[in-house]
Amino acid sequence: MHSARTPKTAFVFAGGGSLGAIQVGMLKVLLAHGYQADLVVGSSVGAINAAYFAGDPTAAGVARLEAVWRNMRRGDVFPNPAIGSLIALFSRRGHLIDPVGLARLLHRHLPYQRLEQAKLPCHIIATDMLEGVEVRLSSGPAVPALLASAAIPGVFPAVRMGGRHFVDGGVANHTPISAAVELGATRLVVLPTSHAGALDAPPRQAIASALHALNILVSHQLTDAIRRYRTQAEIVVVPPLRLPSASPYDFNGIGDLIDRSARSTEAWLRDGAEPVDSVPQPLPRPAREVRSAPFAPVALQAA
Repeated sequence: MHSARTPKTAFVFAGGGSLGAIQVGMLKVLLAHGYQADLVVGSSVGAINAAYFAGDPTAAGVARLEAVWRNMRRGDVFPNPAIGSLIALFSRRGHLIDPVGLARLLHRHLPYQRLEQAKLPCHIIATDMLEGVEVRLSSGPAVPALLASAAIPGVFPAVRMGGRHFVDGGVANHTPISAAVELGATRLVVLPTSHAGALDAPPRQAIASALHALNILVSHQLTDAIRRYRTQAEIVVVPPLRLPSASPYDFNGIGDLIDRSARSTEAWLRDGAEPVDSVPQPLPRPAREVRSAPFAPVALQAA
């Protein structure tokens, strides 16, 4: 169950499809350097990583999450999209893929059933499909909340809970810095997945295009949120990888993404980085409130 202590440091997980594997490499190194979280906030695939991490926020827990990612295949999450497209075309359903595969993965590996049972306070961001507003899910059944946060419009079906219909949290808030600040966090460690404009060519597949469009939102929302909240909280953005040929729909290079991300994060913690290199879309140079050097491990301990 959750501790009664007041949350101070939030790990904020952005969305990004299969590029969510990058966050695993970041987590491994952050924990090895003494970084700790008092709460987690996540959207889309970032919500899934946040929920797993909240269930066991230790190196052993991250190792188990890494094993899940390394064994994951595209068919586990996006089974037979071509068949799904034909079914959707000749039926009245408004989505391409049944989320049964993703639901199976979550039920099999998530170490708790309700969000409030996580070891860290876990806050999942979804979007109310009808009202178009951000909704923060902090209690109740975990798997439906995660399916809602990852329900890419048109690809997966909306998830109905409490009489409302929810879709991907990235539609309203892909990198939920604002939610972390509203929850009382004064230090934010943001784990993005990609840079805007990183691809050399447009995605060729429909699902890949949808994921790429959401990833563009990541960068714009992250930059805007940092500008807005940099005076209210100390914000550190872990530098994502620059991947000119990677697709958030490609699951073939998961292990390489994790390894490269770990090396990149290790180098960043060792050498520091300029603020403009730490944000997927560059910020103006005067924005020095976004720290260029990592926190000292002691500063990240809960008060």
